[in-house]
Amino acid sequence: MGGSMPRPDEPRPPVTEADVLAHLSRSRKPQSLREIAAALGLRHSARRALVKLARKMKKRGDIHEYPNGRLALPKEKQGTEYAPPQKGTPHRHGVQPQGKSATAVRPEVNQLTGRLVAHRDGYGFVVPDTPRKDLDGDLFIGRDALGDAMHGDQVLASIERRTRFSDGAGRAEGRILRVLDRAHATVVGLFRYGSRGNTVAPYESRLLQEIIIPPGDELTPELRVKMGAHPPRRGLRLPELDGAVVNVELTRFPRGGVAPAGRVIEILGRPGDFGVDVEILIRKHHLPHQFSEEVLAEAAAVAHPVGDAERVGRRDFRDLPIVTIDGETARDFDDAVYVKRLANGNWQLQVHIADVSHYVRRGSALDREARLRGTSVYFPNRAVPMLPEELSNGICSLNPREDRLVMSAIVELDANGEIVASEFARGVIRSAERMTYTAVNAVLQGDAAATAQYTHLAEDFRLMRDLAMILNARRARLGSIDFDLPAPVIEFDDAGKMTGIVRSERNIAHRLIEEFMLTANQAVARYLERRGLGSLHRVHEKPDPKKILEFEELAHTFGYTLGIENLSERLVAVKHGNIRAPQSRRGGQGRHGRSGGGRERPMTVAVPGALDIAIRPEHYQRLAEKIAGKPEERIVSYLMLRSLKQARYAADPLGHFALAFDQYTHFTSPIRRYPDLIVHRVLKWALEHPESRPVAPAAVHEGLKHPHGVAAKEVEPHGAALKKIEPRGLAPKDSATFGPYRRGELEAVADETSETERRAETAERELMAWKTAQFMEQHLGEEYDALVISVQKFGFFVELMEIFVEGIVPITRIEELTGEQVFYRERDHAIVSGSGGGHRSGSRDAASSRSGASPRTKSGRGARSSPRSDRGEHVWKLGDRIRVRAERIDPIRRRVEFSPLP
Repeated sequence: MGGSMPRPDEPRPPVTEADVLAHLSRSRKPQSLREIAAALGLRHSARRALVKLARKMKKRGDIHEYPNGRLALPKEKQGTEYAPPQKGTPHRHGVQPQGKSATAVRPEVNQLTGRLVAHRDGYGFVVPDTPRKDLDGDLFIGRDALGDAMHGDQVLASIERRTRFSDGAGRAEGRILRVLDRAHATVVGLFRYGSRGNTVAPYESRLLQEIIIPPGDELTPELRVKMGAHPPRRGLRLPELDGAVVNVELTRFPRGGVAPAGRVIEILGRPGDFGVDVEILIRKHHLPHQFSEEVLAEAAAVAHPVGDAERVGRRDFRDLPIVTIDGETARDFDDAVYVKRLANGNWQLQVHIADVSHYVRRGSALDREARLRGTSVYFPNRAVPMLPEELSNGICSLNPREDRLVMSAIVELDANGEIVASEFARGVIRSAERMTYTAVNAVLQGDAAATAQYTHLAEDFRLMRDLAMILNARRARLGSIDFDLPAPVIEFDDAGKMTGIVRSERNIAHRLIEEFMLTANQAVARYLERRGLGSLHRVHEKPDPKKILEFEELAHTFGYTLGIENLSERLVAVKHGNIRAPQSRRGGQGRHGRSGGGRERPMTVAVPGALDIAIRPEHYQRLAEKIAGKPEERIVSYLMLRSLKQARYAADPLGHFALAFDQYTHFTSPIRRYPDLIVHRVLKWALEHPESRPVAPAAVHEGLKHPHGVAAKEVEPHGAALKKIEPRGLAPKDSATFGPYRRGELEAVADETSETERRAETAERELMAWKTAQFMEQHLGEEYDALVISVQKFGFFVELMEIFVEGIVPITRIEELTGEQVFYRERDHAIVSGSGGGHRSGSRDAASSRSGASPRTKSGRGARSSPRSDRGEHVWKLGDRIRVRAERIDPIRRRVEFSPLP
């Protein structure tokens, strides 16, 4: 493929490889340079640029030169007009879900299939579909080996070169052999008119080529109607299109060096217009955002008030003061709670969850749409719901003083918060009040006005608080990790203009809802597991040993450790990492008089001798308690979080490491999460088949059975709450499961919803970065106190103290301050200037590291500047407090750049 494409905010070069390839692909005979220049409208310096470009393209084999000097595409690359494949074709949602290729591919020994993750600089990595023991990480793909693949594509790749290590694994470089499935049927970008044709520059920086828009294909259906029967004359620039943000359907993917082509299907507005940023990210991440007429009609048909027919066979909870507790801006209420003390001294917790499965029938249009979306996506001033509003904000939402159908979990807990019995039922409730976290917290803090307003509920809230504290203490005994990291919250005025970015605040009301939902989820997971039912599980696996050691190395710089005993170490290579050999002792000069030592060698990290180290949640929990309230709490908590794996959905009960639960699922949010809807259906099936057991039943303690089969109660076996329950062995992929779902379907839904969850999180995080950049554009030149929260080879990231904004201090800005070259020093993860800096670890650094002595350098920690030591160094490390100035907004990454101040 050609070089990196120009970004929306960068000037376009006079001629690009895409221009040449596109012209040659349209030409019926070889072309001379003069003919190409004339066709592209090149003059003077642009023609000289074409000569240089053609020379480079001939050398790479992108174009062929005949003896008469004329140019053409190589024969194997001619005639490359391709339509989008059936998978991933655009429709009302933006793009269909991407699955496996329709053609089964059996890779050879030195081949693998996976997803390409491209980099804006032209190279990429293939993330294997199945991890390979002979590879350490992903397969590196150089810029000349990407072929016709685009970022996100499912590809078949060959392993071309390996670097093996003592454990048999190693890094590898490869080449894309074939694209199996395209990820992008549509691309959102900035439309540009040009003398050599119209193009769209993608907002996704990892899509490395502009999209060519052939004449006439820039017109949307609306513009065609406006233009009437007269096509636009050559050179006409429509104001609606010129510089507009557009969504393009690809009509030709890259092939043989020929750039992709497409047609404009939507005009979203102008860059910077209110709401356009959200529209861009919805389409960039292919978020389904429009409901079909069939789905809307189905939602309207089922969204009618609860009547006598719906209440038949359900347990009636309408006489209880059940309440919902949510944020001020929430519109969909899918959980309601009630707590009381029992005569035997135990607690009863009732968690009532909207019965979405009553309205969204399996296999219906609503169900297919919900599965496609996987989750609701929440932006600062807009939501993209999983279900139409008639359901999400209407009949499924537990609105106050309205009858609503629910799935109820009634859990009995002892004085220590242990579950002694649980009961599940199809129910009907009438929420007594729509409460907010702020209002409940005010009551619990003794606020006179709030207490007077909610006098009839005040005692219930106090009971909830007491039970929540007991449940939290129980989780602490189990070793549950409790990170309470703040999240950014954007504040808007009445006109929708951003006024600030603040840290989210959590109070006791947040805590009690969190504890109640965790308890309900765990109770449902235990019940379904003991019944032997196949279901979806929320799993969080143990952290990778390498991540643990990397964290330990960083934590040591703050004087902390996880305290894992008998942690023997060995060195293994870090994927894609290299460092130079130490300098020669003879004056630092290597061979041929060059400084800097010998060849690069693989970067290594110490890893436990036994790969399955005895890491437990308690190790993290104890460290979290040690750092609570200390200045370094934010940094160390962030590093701990980075060392953990991401939670996901699975068909097997693999446990939840962070929560220290052996069984866990998601049951409490079926309005906004598709896995919860699956769990509801499985639970309903269990209640409707109380006598059913799997052929090889799991150990089930017989409990009480409701006479109508609409409720089930189980009593926890003595000591079960403290006894570790080992998960069942993993079943074969094609095996059946006991219950309403086959294993294959559960695995497919687990994979899909884990992916849609990541997609939603990425889109939400990216929009927050965009909004932050927009906000900071108004504050460039201002100075702030900041905390160094991450150090990388290219600079360090800071978090401002006054406003909750993150940004980068690039290494170039640091060098402007110091007036000398600076380096990333790996042994203590610091940016260092002066004679002692550099990732080229000298003998003095290595010796001090081995001896445990600290070099005589001063850090910026706790200071307003970066002092120079007698060794002539400036040092910036994690946790340093520094003064910075907001300099610019990176137009590609949409992030804030800062300069350090003396």
